[in-house]
Amino acid sequence: MISQRKYKYLRIDLKADFFSGGIRFSELSEEDAMKFQENLLKTMVQIENTFFELADTCSRNCLIICDRGAMDASAFISKDKWEYLLGKNYWNEIELRDTRYNHIIHMVSAANGAQAFYTLEDHSCRSEGVSLAQELDQNAAAAWIGHPYFDVIDNTTNFEQKIRRMIECVCHKLGVDTGDRLKVNARKRKFLVQGPLPPDEAFPKFSDFDVVHHYLQTTTPHMQARLRKRGQNGHWSYIHTIRRPAVENQVVEVKTQLSQRDYQNLQAQVDESHFTVYKTRRCFIVTVNFVRRGSEENLDQPEICQQSQYFQLDIYQEPGHERCKGLMLLETYTSLDDEGIKKCLPKFLNVVDEVTGKPEYSMFNLSLKEDWKNSKKYCSYMPVNGQDPHLVKLARQKSQPCQHINGNAAT
Repeated sequence: MISQRKYKYLRIDLKADFFSGGIRFSELSEEDAMKFQENLLKTMVQIENTFFELADTCSRNCLIICDRGAMDASAFISKDKWEYLLGKNYWNEIELRDTRYNHIIHMVSAANGAQAFYTLEDHSCRSEGVSLAQELDQNAAAAWIGHPYFDVIDNTTNFEQKIRRMIECVCHKLGVDTGDRLKVNARKRKFLVQGPLPPDEAFPKFSDFDVVHHYLQTTTPHMQARLRKRGQNGHWSYIHTIRRPAVENQVVEVKTQLSQRDYQNLQAQVDESHFTVYKTRRCFIVTVNFVRRGSEENLDQPEICQQSQYFQLDIYQEPGHERCKGLMLLETYTSLDDEGIKKCLPKFLNVVDEVTGKPEYSMFNLSLKEDWKNSKKYCSYMPVNGQDPHLVKLARQKSQPCQHINGNAAT
């Protein structure tokens, strides 16, 4: 499907080259495991850079899919050793995770939620039992928590539908219209969270980011433009977003990754009618267990399954408008119905209302300096994920033809 849409497709498969050579990670000592991950990461980065440079010179839009990504190494060694490797090699997680790949897809292992299909037979690269495979899969997913475009494809459907969900997810991010071939029903949901914020121990493994938004001047009141700076420990990634007027009832957002210099230059266009928005963004995965009734042949043997949902909790910080004081908004991207998403909402948070599509919880309106009653810029119509209200088509500028997509954790 991608090739039919005038994309050149490249694939980087490092797993087959290394693990089919007889290496068994479970047999390595702690020190050998660290050395292996360091050398593997160096090799991975060099191979990826080679593909990225080739893609940059390609006359067509180019899609690169990586079987593994740079952050995967952190899933197999301790946090202390990972931080040691980062310092030793002058790496940082913002560059390895956020700016290196445009999109992360975690394909949940069959060991988590579809154990009946997990087997070591005919898998030369797989040697782990179910329990270890579950742990490694969870670690691999946690390694990518915090990437701005991270999707988890779990085992709540059969394998064919799982693959379709993955393809749908990729096409959606590329802005490829799949028509009726793939049902697109995932959308962003937003919830109001009442404070106080629970202690860190109440959360599953999470990653916190500092996020700064600036709204920019535009040539028409129907267009929105903003800058986003997002980072940890002094390392930043920069995004420029333009939301264009609806075309055929569909909102188009153009997102462009920026250099620090471009980001600073564009700040000259800041719209002074908006406050700068400061947030702490906490990213985490919630996993819940549920019982799925058995097949017609085995109605008396229900199956225990898992549902994994990726969340972002935006905690507004000062300085800002009084209306944003203490504000916390929880967001997720999902195709679940109301009942399904209700089961997945974090129980440790006091979620008081769904505010998807409500203009008073739009960041554009929240950042306005004027009182809403007196403001001519208040946007009362908020499209929910684009058209009516299920889809935003994410267009990519021609200046960014190369899409690096990492799908970590094989099924």
